[in-house]
Amino acid sequence: MAHALAPSAPALLRNSGLDAPAVRQARVDLAACFRMAARLGLHEGICNHFSFVVPGRDDLMLVNPYGYAFSEITASRLLICDFHGNVVAGDGVPEATAFYIHARMHMRHPRAKAAFHTHMPNATALAMLEGPPLVWAGQTALKFYGRTLVDEDYNGLALDEREGDRIAGSLGDADIVFMKNHGVMVVGPSVAEAWDDLYYLERAAEAQRLAFSTGRALKPVAPEIARKTYEQMREGDRESARLHLESIKRILRKDAPDFED
Repeated sequence: MAHALAPSAPALLRNSGLDAPAVRQARVDLAACFRMAARLGLHEGICNHFSFVVPGRDDLMLVNPYGYAFSEITASRLLICDFHGNVVAGDGVPEATAFYIHARMHMRHPRAKAAFHTHMPNATALAMLEGPPLVWAGQTALKFYGRTLVDEDYNGLALDEREGDRIAGSLGDADIVFMKNHGVMVVGPSVAEAWDDLYYLERAAEAQRLAFSTGRALKPVAPEIARKTYEQMREGDRESARLHLESIKRILRKDAPDFED
C-alpha cells in the first residue's frame, strides 16, 4: 500500500543546530509517540506517519522513514527532511504520501508544528460512514467540539503536490480532519498536544462505535453544554497533554528504553 519517495541528493542546507538539545528532545518525544501508538494499535503496517517541524528550523521536519513499523522507531532513526523531499539527516527516505501530505500541511499552516496521520481503526471506521463522523454524545468526544472538519473528497493516494495541497487546503481552522474513506489527520502546536488529541480521538470513536452497536439511539449533549464542556477541557489541555506524554515516556523507559536511542 505504501510508496517510497525516490532518494535524492541531500539538500545544500546549513545543518547547524540539528543536534541542538531541543531537536534531540523532539526526537525522543516523537519516538515515544510512535512506540505507544504501536502498543495501542493506532498504526497500520508501515503506512502511517507522524511529523514535527524541527525546532528552530521552519523549513525542515522530522518524520519516520519508509519501511519501518511504528514499533521499530527510535529517536535516531527519524529522518530530517526539507519540504522538497530532500533528506538532510538520517538513513532512508520518507514514504511518498508522508512527504506530500505532511510537507504541504506544514508549509501552508505554520501553526501545525505536529501532524499525525493514522488509519486507527475506530476513527477510520467513522470516516467511512455517511454523515458527520462524531456525534457529540460522549464526554471524551467533547474535547473535539468545534475543532473537526470532514474532507469529503477522497481522491486516491496522495502522490503529488496537488493532492497534498488539496488536503492541506481543507484544514482551515480545524485541528482534526476526518479524511473520508481514508483515515484521520491530527495537527497541533506540539508533539504532546498532537499525541493527546490522537489518543483521545480514538477513544471517543471507540466509545461511539460501541454505543452504535447496541442498536439504541444515541443521546447527544445540548450544543450549549457541549461548548461549555469543551471550554472547560481546553483550559487545562496543554498541561494535561504535557503530563500525558511524560507518562508514556516513563512507561517506555521501564520496558522499551531503546526508543530513546
